Amino acid sequence: MAAKLVHSPIPVPSVGPTTCVITNLMRTPRAFSTTDISNKMNTRIKQHPDGFRPSSTVKVAEQTSTVVGDEDDEEEAKGSANCKTVAQVKAELYHILQGINRGIFGVPMEEKTEIEDLVKLLESQNPTPDPTQNLNKVAGCWKLLYSTIRILGSKRTKLGLRDFISLADFLQIIDVVEGKAVNVIKFNARGLNLLNGKLTIEATFKVASKSRVDISYRNSRITPDQLMNLFRKNYDTLLGIFNPEGWLEITYVDDSLRIGRDDKANIFILERSDEDNL
Repeated sequence: MAAKLVHSPIPVPSVGPTTCVITNLMRTPRAFSTTDISNKMNTRIKQHPDGFRPSSTVKVAEQTSTVVGDEDDEEEAKGSANCKTVAQVKAELYHILQGINRGIFGVPMEEKTEIEDLVKLLESQNPTPDPTQNLNKVAGCWKLLYSTIRILGSKRTKLGLRDFISLADFLQIIDVVEGKAVNVIKFNARGLNLLNGKLTIEATFKVASKSRVDISYRNSRITPDQLMNLFRKNYDTLLGIFNPEGWLEITYVDDSLRIGRDDKANIFILERSDEDNL
């Protein structure tokens, strides 16, 4: 009687094929169903000379091109789905920041969430992960585009920011040689023939880590004197809003844009400025 040979299953590494399947699935515009994959697997089994083929399981989300695996794979897939270039993210950010007056008087929750999502995308692609070791990237003049600092309700009324005082540019000048930061908040008083003025706050900073600086308040003043007299009664309120004392984490910086987060959970978005009339 002829001996019948029984083939034992041969373990086959699945890394290569799985990677190819994932890549093809992610690049194929048509969504595959589990039936499609099953039919293809059966066809391959029939064509195999030994009558069987070891296989690995790939789970596919319904009606999508995203492969569902373990938690790490899911996060990676989500990241790939949301992948955008820095230029694209910055363009979206600049677009949504138009017309919101730096967010100082509040922003609708939907827009606030969208801004913070874009900020996180930029932070994840930060080209300067150790900014305090590359202070030349931080030095110079910056203009505030957005902040989560808010002046609302009675504070806005007391400071005359509803109809008497208008805010203009918010500037920050970083002097890395002296370890000094100067914040300049420009405004005008409409009741005084559009008299222009500014609040200047000087602070020193010290490097605390590769991305963080500790900030100490030095002094402040409002010029000209006529405007200082107007704000004198509520000066502590004004200074309390803009006092930079604490620490600042520089979470993103390139040649034109800088993002930071402070110890009060505020976010700051600034763009490089050529302003020289301070």
